Amino acid sequence: MQETAGPASTLTSVKAVGVAQDRNARFRRTMEDAHVSIDGFNGERDTGYFGIYDGHGGRGAVDYVAKHLHENFLAVYKSDSSKIPEAWKTAYNQTDTQIAANKIMYSGTTTVTALIRKKGDERWLHVANVGDARAVLCRNGTAQRLTYEHKGSDEEEAKRIVQCGGFIVMNRVNGILAVTRSLGDCAMKDYVVGDPHTVDIKLEPTDNHLILACDGLWDVCTDQEALELIASEKDAETMSKKLLIHALKNGTTDNVSVMVIIL
Repeated sequence: MQETAGPASTLTSVKAVGVAQDRNARFRRTMEDAHVSIDGFNGERDTGYFGIYDGHGGRGAVDYVAKHLHENFLAVYKSDSSKIPEAWKTAYNQTDTQIAANKIMYSGTTTVTALIRKKGDERWLHVANVGDARAVLCRNGTAQRLTYEHKGSDEEEAKRIVQCGGFIVMNRVNGILAVTRSLGDCAMKDYVVGDPHTVDIKLEPTDNHLILACDGLWDVCTDQEALELIASEKDAETMSKKLLIHALKNGTTDNVSVMVIIL
């Protein structure tokens, strides 16, 4: 399920949103990514919800997350909008539990989600992620990564996996999964948790745009390179398509999904 924010001229939370995605047929038989973009989230003109979800092992988990993660987040947000990190964690873990309850056992998805809203005269960006999907903010022309990559190659994550009774082989959990956190992957839930990394950041006038993308882009493109590739562009759709084409031309072997949000 994919929701879109509508034409740029109608948006109230951000200036524009552009999305580009490709199965990458040269290397992938199926498309397992999804995205969500909701302007006026919770009926608030200045609030927007955005997400990129990178599924694996089939579409079971990614389709469930695309439909329900923002709904679960909204329920918590409505009850107390002052504690966004707690809301992200509750929503992520609730969605993870629901995936298991629906017996979606062997598929999973990495996620990166962003909430943009106003608090008084200030604009704030709240980001959460599990796995290796990434959020990169363009601040005065410099890349600022807002996500944490939960991968088997990460020393702290590898230590946590071992403490839980698992093991890392070739940077993969139990020799199978490259990411150490995801939603779904219920058969490996003793090790591969759904607890997200979260960041809250006050937006500044020099914050131009935000890139949300799966590892299909980041496997072949650095954060700063991504910003420089689109620095001369003004249109969000053009920006996202340019990053997509760059990933495909530079040999990514994964599905590719890119969202560019002009702030």
